[in-house]
Amino acid sequence: MINLPYIIKGVMAILFVITLFSCEGNYSNVQKLQQADNLPLGEGKGVNMKYTDSGVVVANLKAPVFLDFSNKEFPYKEFPEGVELYFWKEGKLNTVFSDYAIQYDKTSLIDLRENVIVVTSDSVVLRAEQLYWDQGKEWVFTDQPYQIQLKDGSVNNGASFDSNQDFTTFISRNNQGTQLIDKTKLEDDQ
Repeated sequence: MINLPYIIKGVMAILFVITLFSCEGNYSNVQKLQQADNLPLGEGKGVNMKYTDSGVVVANLKAPVFLDFSNKEFPYKEFPEGVELYFWKEGKLNTVFSDYAIQYDKTSLIDLRENVIVVTSDSVVLRAEQLYWDQGKEWVFTDQPYQIQLKDGSVNNGASFDSNQDFTTFISRNNQGTQLIDKTKLEDDQ
């Protein structure tokens, strides 16, 4: 006599085991697909990008590693091993260095981190651990300690600042420093 319920239970158990193992394989494939979603769209090593305007180089960006995450919902470009940026304004060279950088495409915000050094063509030197640059508003700022040496040799150490990118409007918070005053200019003003 054939025990039909016993056979059905056996077949069901075999189907369950097959399904269980096939799901495990599919789960592994799903994990791989999700990992691919977290990978950059593009990657570059030894990057040396030059930006031109009317055939004239206006900026040169160098980076050991460049990762392009423009495939994300909030797209960005990452420079995990730092950047060197050389740019010319009115023919004068300005430089920016940092050990890490990230550029957010939608907001035009650049976040520079670790050993940030900015040197302007008129000899202003800014050092900070983090610096934000809003390209659209042409504004730089930080909420981290910084040191700036102005072209006249004055030095300012502060807790945070906001400034236009030319450093002609500079608002510092909780700062101390050495201000150099030209006495001849003071006497001329009187």
